[in-house]
Amino acid sequence: MSAPRIVHGGGIAAAAARFGGRPEDWLDLSTGINPNPVAVPDVDVAAWHRLPDRHRQDAARAAAARYYATPNALPLPVPGTQSVIQLLPRLVAPGRRAAVLVPTYGEYARVLANAGIAVDRVSRLDEVTEAHGLVVVVNPNNPDGRLFAPDELLGLHARLSVKSGLLVVDEAFGDMRPDGCIAPLAGDGMPGLVVFRSFGKFFGLAGLRLGFVIGETAVLERIEDGLGPWAVSGPALTIATKLMASDTSGIHRAIEERKAALDATLRAAGLAVAGGTGLFSLVENPAAAAIHEGLCRHHILVRPFDYDSRWLRFGLTPDAAADARLAAALADVVH
Repeated sequence: MSAPRIVHGGGIAAAAARFGGRPEDWLDLSTGINPNPVAVPDVDVAAWHRLPDRHRQDAARAAAARYYATPNALPLPVPGTQSVIQLLPRLVAPGRRAAVLVPTYGEYARVLANAGIAVDRVSRLDEVTEAHGLVVVVNPNNPDGRLFAPDELLGLHARLSVKSGLLVVDEAFGDMRPDGCIAPLAGDGMPGLVVFRSFGKFFGLAGLRLGFVIGETAVLERIEDGLGPWAVSGPALTIATKLMASDTSGIHRAIEERKAALDATLRAAGLAVAGGTGLFSLVENPAAAAIHEGLCRHHILVRPFDYDSRWLRFGLTPDAAADARLAAALADVVH
């Protein structure tokens, strides 16, 4: 029997149906996405008119290699990294187990288990054994922000390589911490290492459904074959090519300012920030369920977790007015 579907952030329509109000009037803090999307560059008409020609993918891959600083690999564009998670069971050798470092994004364990692969949910790198043919580490982690140094991950990779295991490192939230990213090491000189990167989170364009996979050519070709032809649209490739070649320092500064404002608002309300990344903060509170529902009554959505009733994840607010709206709601809800 398949594992039940996971309820992720972003369910504004369902929240509005229960608590009232128009979805567009809600303040959605349930996802870890830049709340101020960058301006979308012009897209030529041919990108909309034609199936994505190879030159568009080649241009996007070259731009991604520069952006992610991957001299040994041309990152493969994919229609969101979730699409590749669905393919991970194909990369597990028959009879091998998988390990997922938890707590983390729940789709990894769910997809692998639904494919009939034995999954061990481990909490430390030293719990990985020779029995594991595939190991998943989200770094920085969602939702607690746990961060392993590249040297720690390289040590794990070396242990897995002895038995031809595969290490998957999900760096979806890595744009704000490039010093902690292992993507620059991935490629043909590092077999057994695959890195996922998200495009939409940092640029605030999650609706584009675009990500990149970095690894050795043979693995990328298997993934590309599994996705099928024309998996990523021409407009998405064109937008990514232009934005990854642009100056992103202003985006970094704006996100840092929004993160500081969010944490200040939470602390002023008496909430303890237990972790997070540059794009969200994790709050731990014994009354998390009541706070979540109270904020919903104020038409503010945050992310609860069924596996830890004390946790709430707050995404970044877009501006000072949203800070004030959140502060007022918390003053009414938090006791």
